[in-house]
Amino acid sequence: MRLLFNDLPGLRRAGRHLLLAMTVAMPLAMVGHAAPAATKVEEVVSPGGIKAYLISAPSIPFLSLSLQFKGGTALDPAGKEGLAYMVSGLLDEGAGDLDSQAFRTELEDRAISLSFDADRDGFSGSLKTLTEHRARAFDLLRLAVTQPRFDAEPIDRIRSQIHAALRREAEDPDSLASRTWFEKAFPDHAYARPVRGTIPSTSAIGAEDLRGFVKQRLAKDNLVVGVAGDVTAAELGPLLDEAFGGLPATSAPDRVAKVAPKAGGQTVVVRLNVPQSQVLFGSAGLERADPEFYAAYVANHILGGGGFTSRLTSEVREKRGLAYSVYSYLYPLDDSALWLGGLGTSNGSVAQALGLVRTEVGRMAAGEVSQAELDEAKTYLTGSFPLRLTSNDRIAAMLVTLQLDQLGVDYLDERNGLIEAVTLADLQRVAKRLYHPDQMLTVVVGSPDGVEG
Repeated sequence: MRLLFNDLPGLRRAGRHLLLAMTVAMPLAMVGHAAPAATKVEEVVSPGGIKAYLISAPSIPFLSLSLQFKGGTALDPAGKEGLAYMVSGLLDEGAGDLDSQAFRTELEDRAISLSFDADRDGFSGSLKTLTEHRARAFDLLRLAVTQPRFDAEPIDRIRSQIHAALRREAEDPDSLASRTWFEKAFPDHAYARPVRGTIPSTSAIGAEDLRGFVKQRLAKDNLVVGVAGDVTAAELGPLLDEAFGGLPATSAPDRVAKVAPKAGGQTVVVRLNVPQSQVLFGSAGLERADPEFYAAYVANHILGGGGFTSRLTSEVREKRGLAYSVYSYLYPLDDSALWLGGLGTSNGSVAQALGLVRTEVGRMAAGEVSQAELDEAKTYLTGSFPLRLTSNDRIAAMLVTLQLDQLGVDYLDERNGLIEAVTLADLQRVAKRLYHPDQMLTVVVGSPDGVEG
């Protein structure tokens, strides 16, 4: 089940953040020098007025749909944190006349994949179906988002699974680092709330709370849809009306207060008796609509977003063997903007590894970057299209991102030019604006030697 698999404590934070970074920057890394004809983006408006972005690819008889309702777990009521996340685990556990077993059997018998998820800014879903089962797949999606049952047995079962995951996370260094960082960065703000809630808060959620969420949050005015695969624009319009035509016209307000993270150079140590420490560091970033976002994206690629070619990996891992993972990424939330990074290392190496991170961040801030590094970053970022557009699932998710970020249907054709236009002066200017090694908020979970907080 996607609800719990994506956040199992055993998954390394580096891997999860790599997926997150791809999602945040999806349009920046998915298009090569010339997009093939199959990647032409069409804006479809259904007879009922529901809009979607579509890339039609009829060569293989299946399609993928990605959706997002704006407004996520940051809108959960106080005392019932985890509401959106719990709903995401229950929409496919019975709807309409179908109880949980009957609904799941319908999906499995037709090889239809339907799942939902929630994060701080949005409530998302995905659907994958063979063309021959397309009509029933969209009907089941309709039932899930408009007539979920929220029967007692699935509620108790999903709640128990969430509680089990929360207990594991309470002892997991990755999860503790992330939770602590957001609590310290956003005191008295909704972004500090845990996405999955707490055991007390999820215990307080009942069926009426779940139904209230669906009624208030799932509506046409905050719905964003992307579709890729074996469907034409003419065919997609009626399908959109079938799935979403019964939603309410308007939702409750979907934004929280704008906020800047509190960093100030603080280091926080969460003591845990483990042989290795997990570290999460970061500070304010750039909003996605910022004119210098592309320069910042290239700068971060050079610093910590370029895998084995990044400076952090070279200096911390490759040259000195101080970390098994080290990375950074831009994370523009709807109501804040972050630059985050992390590393995992032995307790005895934390201080040295963090010192190297701060040194490299300082070098970037001081403009110590070469034209050769910029050229190499551009070559990679503009040449990675064939490796990114590997499935209808990714394409559909990308189409949602294009709309959420208001990039337009022509963005795939324009994106590389925006990257190529970044000059060394642009990169140096934005690096000075973005990177402040003495201002980073750093959270260390473990038993680090020589690090106090």
